[in-house]
Amino acid sequence: MVFGFLKGEFVDVIDWTDETRDTMVWRFERYKNAIKYGAKLTVREGQAAVFVHEGQLADVFSPGMYMLETNNLPIMTTLQHWDHGFNSPFKSEVYFVSTTRFNDLKWGTKNPIMCRDPEFGPVRLRAFGSYSMRVSDPGLFLKEIVGTDGEFTADEVSDQIRNIIVQEFSQSIAKSGIPVLDMAANTGDLSKLILGSIAPTIAGYGLTLPEFYIENISLPEEVEKALDKRTSVGLAGDLNKYMQFSAAEAMGKPGSAGDSMTAGMGAAMGMAMAQNMGPWGAAPAAAAPAAAAPPPPPPAATVWHVADNGATKGPFGDGDLAAMVSNGSLTRATMVWTAGQDGWKAAGETALARLFAQVPPPPPPPAP
Repeated sequence: MVFGFLKGEFVDVIDWTDETRDTMVWRFERYKNAIKYGAKLTVREGQAAVFVHEGQLADVFSPGMYMLETNNLPIMTTLQHWDHGFNSPFKSEVYFVSTTRFNDLKWGTKNPIMCRDPEFGPVRLRAFGSYSMRVSDPGLFLKEIVGTDGEFTADEVSDQIRNIIVQEFSQSIAKSGIPVLDMAANTGDLSKLILGSIAPTIAGYGLTLPEFYIENISLPEEVEKALDKRTSVGLAGDLNKYMQFSAAEAMGKPGSAGDSMTAGMGAAMGMAMAQNMGPWGAAPAAAAPAAAAPPPPPPAATVWHVADNGATKGPFGDGDLAAMVSNGSLTRATMVWTAGQDGWKAAGETALARLFAQVPPPPPPPAP
């Protein structure tokens, strides 16, 4: 800011330079100083100067250099009842408003937002992102937001903007109908939708949001864990093989149940060897009869996977498949697969053909 004094009394030059990068409005202090009629006003690029005369919004100046005279103070001239130009001071408040962008402002949901998903049902979502803000109407912004604040920063309005964003985000998510799993691929469309909903409210403050971004939409931690398990099972393909792989992997980890099992087996073998030795460490004269071998475990039930419109369903046991045959959802032409089978085959060409033995063929056409 540069102060020029004429005769030690009147301010001659009015301008503002800002180095804070977060000040949106700064009031030119006129305490004990009057603005001289004919003074120089300098408004730099990225600024606007707003004159307030006796509490009433008067003239707004865009970037440029002005001589404060009757010809460029039309509203002030009317308020002052200046019928002709004369050299006299006038008392008015001058507010410099920054019209540059204020970038990298953050927003986020403090509390989860309830949303109904077509696949998961009611879910709780959190989201955060960033936006930029700019004053589009300096006079309206001064009137609606700033008031008489002599120095107004972006932080003083960002909380209000965040509240508006979160409110519109909640409504837009609820109306969008986009499944939760597809939101990450549609953040650009969601950002445009939310920005369009926010724009009228923000414009009422004399502001605009040139940029708005959704950086992340997340589910509760327990839901994400459930999704991870579901994804792992899907990647494993065959459930039996997946369970075998998981068991083998657990046995190989230090300190796992597998180590305990191995140690227990070793101890049991040692005890059996000790029992086979006599009291002095020698083998007994006659070996005890061997214990009867346990019966072999029953064979594992065969499970089947069913192809349905390009998706895989299952695995299903015999009971499930019999019910599907009864209600018609499994036919002889349905493609099925089980472990050990060479590719997908029609159910009527596999061991499942037995399930159709009790199902009558389609009825004959009616008699003419």
